[in-house]
Amino acid sequence: MNDVAVRVEELTVTVGGRPLLEGGTLTARRGRVTALTGPSGCGKTTLLRAAAGMLPSGAVCESGRVEVLGHDVLALPAAELRALRRHRLGHVGQDPGSQLNPRMRVRALVGELAADRSAVPRLLAEVRLPDGLERRRPGALSGGQQRRVALARALARDPEVLLLDEPTAGLDPALRDDIAALLRDLAERRGMAVVLTCHDPHLVERLADDVVELRATAPRTPPTGASRPAEPGEALLSARGVSAAFGRRPVLHDVGLDLARGESLGLIGPSGCGKTTLVRTLVGLHRPTAGTIALDGEPLAVRAHRRPRAHRRRLQLVPQDPLGALNPSRTVGATLARPLRLHRRATDVPARVADLLDQVGLPADLAERHPHELSGGQRQRVSIARALAADPDVLICDEVTSALDPATAESVMNLLAALRDERGLSLLLVSHDLNLVATHTDTVATMDTGHITTLGPTTEILAPPQG
Repeated sequence: MNDVAVRVEELTVTVGGRPLLEGGTLTARRGRVTALTGPSGCGKTTLLRAAAGMLPSGAVCESGRVEVLGHDVLALPAAELRALRRHRLGHVGQDPGSQLNPRMRVRALVGELAADRSAVPRLLAEVRLPDGLERRRPGALSGGQQRRVALARALARDPEVLLLDEPTAGLDPALRDDIAALLRDLAERRGMAVVLTCHDPHLVERLADDVVELRATAPRTPPTGASRPAEPGEALLSARGVSAAFGRRPVLHDVGLDLARGESLGLIGPSGCGKTTLVRTLVGLHRPTAGTIALDGEPLAVRAHRRPRAHRRRLQLVPQDPLGALNPSRTVGATLARPLRLHRRATDVPARVADLLDQVGLPADLAERHPHELSGGQRQRVSIARALAADPDVLICDEVTSALDPATAESVMNLLAALRDERGLSLLLVSHDLNLVATHTDTVATMDTGHITTLGPTTEILAPPQG
């Protein structure tokens, strides 16, 4: 039997004449893990989607060949392509939460794809989901838990080929290692060909049998300014006794937090501990069951739509899932222009849009594209630019570098450091990357099971990396 499961040869894909992937080549074999690496925007996601026969609307294959399990995917009739994906091919995208039906519970989401519904508990255990999540809906799960539910759905079909776009993004280190071990085991035990994209070179080194590097022009590095932290002052954003729940299930317990003007605060903790719920509560997207939130000493309404426009402008969130947060019908330019007009932050809107794109290391011509025409890293930077368009005083970033390659992640953090220095911007950074938190924050708070367990100077709680 031929052990080559996926073969992509010199594939070039464009949208509206603009290249998404140029000359992409890949060979993936049964029983092996193949990692796709390269800078954000080089076409990793496009190559995976081409292999799954799921290129975005308007995409054109200019040249090349895609063969999966002996089938020419680009020439396969629609019915045969659906059968291939349904029975032999598993694909998990970079934003799996947006692909989960929000009205269905976890056990139904996994069970609808399993040949035997009695296999659901085994599948959930296989992806390291804790007991008790079967009855929850996607909205009551953390980003990492949603990612694992999507993986369990893909495994429910017992596929021969598994295509995963950044499967460990947004996971804490211990869980990331668990998922890596699971993928290694699946490849060896089931003889499955596993192809994944990954920005973590250490994980790639431990996990992958074969590495394929795609190349593209590296994004421009935004101006960095000085990297010293601003001197913190009185609390700009404060939370006192904040508790929250999903239905009757408590998620946050009596959380207290202060963020000073110009301060950078890191928020760390295992997946599912309540970090995203806390930041959504702070910006008014999740209603607390107790406690108060204040900006500059002025109490904030618990729901964002009840807050004055000035309060909403000053407090901005960059969410973990940029694809789900960006309107698919709007171009990037329209997305950035909306907050500029809403908050009256520019007289020359097109020029300011180009400036915002430049600040986050994106070319001005991306303003004409829609979210599905961008890579995951590009979407993340557009999401950051949209938050910056409001000219905020507090920027809350939920895992904003998890989908970025190391060079782009560093350039984004340098941008945020420059804004802190220039404007006294306060930054709340949610991340599983301890090195990033240690390097770019003044204070760190550790969460576990909905509680703040430690809070103090970063230099005392996390040892910054040397050299």
